[in-house]
Amino acid sequence: MKLYTKEEMISSIKRIIDTGWYKSVKKTINKRNDGAVGNTLEVLLGIKENNLPIPNAQEWELKGQRKHSSSLITLKHIEPSPTGVKIVSNVLLPMYGWKHKEAGRKYPKEEMSFRSTTSATTYTKRGFKVIVDRIQRKLIFDFNSSKVDVADDEVSLWYKSVKERIGTGKINPEPYWGFDDLKYAIGSKLMNCFYVVADTKIEGGHEYFKYESLFILSQFSFDKFVDCMEQGYLYIDFDARTGHNHGTKFRLRHDKLPELYDSANYL
Repeated sequence: MKLYTKEEMISSIKRIIDTGWYKSVKKTINKRNDGAVGNTLEVLLGIKENNLPIPNAQEWELKGQRKHSSSLITLKHIEPSPTGVKIVSNVLLPMYGWKHKEAGRKYPKEEMSFRSTTSATTYTKRGFKVIVDRIQRKLIFDFNSSKVDVADDEVSLWYKSVKERIGTGKINPEPYWGFDDLKYAIGSKLMNCFYVVADTKIEGGHEYFKYESLFILSQFSFDKFVDCMEQGYLYIDFDARTGHNHGTKFRLRHDKLPELYDSANYL
């Protein structure tokens, strides 16, 4: 496997940008794959997934995104604290979950689901919100029963079951992510980033990418990360069912990625 310098990596990506259309290495028609842009670029560069072959590679991340996509970029999977409790499987799913839509068909009839894409600006219909606590230096996953949309019949039935299972108080123990832990976990992964945007088209039942622009993002700023959370650009995404926790993700509006860095150069 070729070892690139940073400058060689940039030149290689620019050559790919100048060349034209490339067939996606992932099946993306019947099943959406938001990582396909980056996966295809990695194949074109001849590198292993998430393993940039450049000096200090641990300091660089490669991210790709569709040009007209409204989807979110996954920054990192980080489970909430206290981690020893296993909050998702032991608290959120059994106490605040709801029947999985495939329960009794694809999954056992008792299968529960807990999925919530949650911001710090508004409560979800089910009463969840991220609280940015700068005093205690942590992000808190909050449940507020007064914010539950009981006018929604489905949500109202769910809320009734929550009252029977656990009551209407705060989640106990309170799920949170400490600033210091987040700064290390996310900052070490996203210290610097090659961010590539691609146009897309469908031909013969397959997706193709045309890489159009490269952003070189450096000096990740945790302060800006917290600002993006407060402004509602950043989300915490739970995706779990009884049989499997797909992981708790920090996800960002793709057009806001450059705002996490002190330096953003466009090529």
